[in-house]
Amino acid sequence: MRRAPAALHWRDGRLLRDGAPHSVRSGSLHYFRVVPEQWRDRMLRFVDLGLNSIDTYIPWNFHQPRADAAPSFSGWRDVGRFMETAADLGLDVLLRPGPYICAEWSNGGLPAWLTARDIALRSSDPGYQRPVETWFEELIPRLTPYQAVHGGPVVAVQVENEYGSYGDDAEHPGWLAALLRRLGVQELLYTADGPTDVMIDGGSIPGIMMAATLGSKPDEARALLRSRRPDEPFFVAEFWNGWFDHWGQPHHVRDARNAATVARDILADGGSISIYMAHGGTNFGLWSGANIVEGELRPTITSYDSDAPIAEDGRFTDKFFALREVLGVADEPLRSPEVRFLPEGSVPLQRGVGLLDALAELGDPVSPRSSAPPSFEDLGVDGGLVLYEADALLPDRPVDLVFDGVADRALVFLDGAFQATITGSGTVTVTGSGLVSKLTVVVENLGRVNYGPQLGAEKGLLGPVLVERRLVHGWRARPVALDQLDPLHLRAVVDRTIDPTTAASGGGGLSSATFVVDEPLDTHLRLPGSTKGFVWVNGALLGRYWNIGPQQTLYVPGPLLRAGTNRIVVLELHEAGSTVKFVDRPELGPTEEYVEEF
Repeated sequence: MRRAPAALHWRDGRLLRDGAPHSVRSGSLHYFRVVPEQWRDRMLRFVDLGLNSIDTYIPWNFHQPRADAAPSFSGWRDVGRFMETAADLGLDVLLRPGPYICAEWSNGGLPAWLTARDIALRSSDPGYQRPVETWFEELIPRLTPYQAVHGGPVVAVQVENEYGSYGDDAEHPGWLAALLRRLGVQELLYTADGPTDVMIDGGSIPGIMMAATLGSKPDEARALLRSRRPDEPFFVAEFWNGWFDHWGQPHHVRDARNAATVARDILADGGSISIYMAHGGTNFGLWSGANIVEGELRPTITSYDSDAPIAEDGRFTDKFFALREVLGVADEPLRSPEVRFLPEGSVPLQRGVGLLDALAELGDPVSPRSSAPPSFEDLGVDGGLVLYEADALLPDRPVDLVFDGVADRALVFLDGAFQATITGSGTVTVTGSGLVSKLTVVVENLGRVNYGPQLGAEKGLLGPVLVERRLVHGWRARPVALDQLDPLHLRAVVDRTIDPTTAASGGGGLSSATFVVDEPLDTHLRLPGSTKGFVWVNGALLGRYWNIGPQQTLYVPGPLLRAGTNRIVVLELHEAGSTVKFVDRPELGPTEEYVEEF
C-alpha cells in the first residue's frame, strides 16, 4: 500500500506544504513545562507572535517514571489534548519524541530506571533498543492519528536529538527512523544537529531531511548544510534566542534586536525556523536537569524562562515585539488577554518539625542494613533525597570523616546535630565521645545530567565514608522521593506536625502557611530569609528554591490555586525564614548577556 503524501516535502532546495512554497515559523512549547489549563493561552500567544507551528519534545520519564507501571497519557500527560488545542488555533505541530531530548530536562528525558542498567545509551545495544521499541510501541500509535495525512496538525517528526553531538553509531538513528515509519509515521522526518561538520555528519541519516540547531551565524550553517544536501531546504530546528540558567550563575539574557536580526537572516531566501524557546515555562517538581561544566556539576534552576519572547508567566517581552516585526505581524491586533496577578502581600509561616524528623515522616521505610550505602537507583528513587544512617565508633577527640563520591550534595549530622555540607567529596572534622555515634547523611539529587557522556550518572552516597582511614559499614537508607509524595500524605504530615502558635524562623524542617484568594490568579512566590528547599502549593510541588540564585521567586500559575483557602508547605534544608511573599513580577537575578557563538 502506498503511503499518503506527507504535508511537508521539498524540491530544488525549497520547502513545500501540499505542493505550495512554505516556511515553517515555529516556536518551542513544552506541554510538560506549562500546566494544561494554560496550554491554550500560551498557544494563542504564539499566534500573536506570528508563528504558524509549535514544536514539543516528549520526555519518556515524564510519562513512565517507574519501570513497573504503564506509561501515563492522561491529565498533564495528555499529548493528544495538547495537539488538539494546537489544531483548534490553526497551528501545525512538529513532534520530537526522542527518546533522548536533552532540553535541560532530568536525564535528557530518559527514565532513571533505564539509565541505571548496564547498557550503552543512545546506541544499537539491544539492552537499550528493546525498551525504546516498547516505549515507542506505546507512544507513537497514540500520535499517528494526529498527522496531517489524517486531517490533524502534525506535519513533521524529529528522529533522535542532536545525535551528532553524542555518538557515531550510525545504525542507531537509522533504526529509530525505520521504527517510526513501521509504527505509522507518514509525515516528514528530520534530524537536528549543531552546525559543525562533526555534528551534522554524525547525526544525519540518508534520505532524512537535515536541520540545524544554532544561536548565530546562520549563513555559515546554510552553506554547510547545502554542501551536504544541496537539494534540501534550510531549516533551523532550534534557534537559541535565549539561554537557560544554572544555580549560582547569572540569569542569561539576549538583546532583542540581536535575536531578531539573526531570525531575519534564518528566514531569508525561504528559510524555516523554530524559536527555542518561544515560551520556556517552568521546571515544576524535580524535573530540572544539570550539565557538567569544567568538571563541575551545574544544576539547572526551576525557572525555564530562558529570556524567551513570551516570559515564564506569559507576559510579552521586548523580544516578542522585535520578533513580531521580523515575522511580519507587527501591525496585527493582539488576541491574547493581559496576564493578571494576585495582589502583592505576605503571610507568616508556621513552624513544624525539624528536618530529620520531617524526612522520617515523609520518607519510605528504612532499607535493610548493608555494608555499602545503596544508590538512589538501588532504592528506586529518581529525584529528591535519601537519608543515610550508620553507627560510627568515634574516638573522644577531633577526627576526620572523609567523604568520597557524594552525588550530589550532602548534609552531615552527628547524633542529630548538623556538622557540614559536602558537595562531591570532602572532609568533615567532628569530635567523638569514644562511643558509637549515629552518623546521618542527607543526600540531595540536584538534577540529573541531560547532555554529554555523563548522561545516566548515578546519585547518592556512591563512594566510601571513612573515619580517618577506617571504612564505615552498616548503612541504612530512607528514600524521600519528594516528587512522588501523595498530596494527602503530605497534608496529613503537615496537620500532625505544624504548630499554629509557633512562627517559623531558623533551622531546617517543615513549615506551612495558609492564604485566602477571591479569584485564582498567577503570582510569584518569594521566601525571604530562607536558604534552600522545596515548596508545595495545594499539594503540587513547584520546585526548588535556593538563595544562591539567580532565581529568587517561584512562579505560581493561577490554575494551581483555588478560590478560598490555599496552603503552602515548605521543606527547608538549612535556615528557614518566617514569611512567604507574593509579588507580581519575577526576580530572576542579575543578568549576563549570552549568545551561543554557532
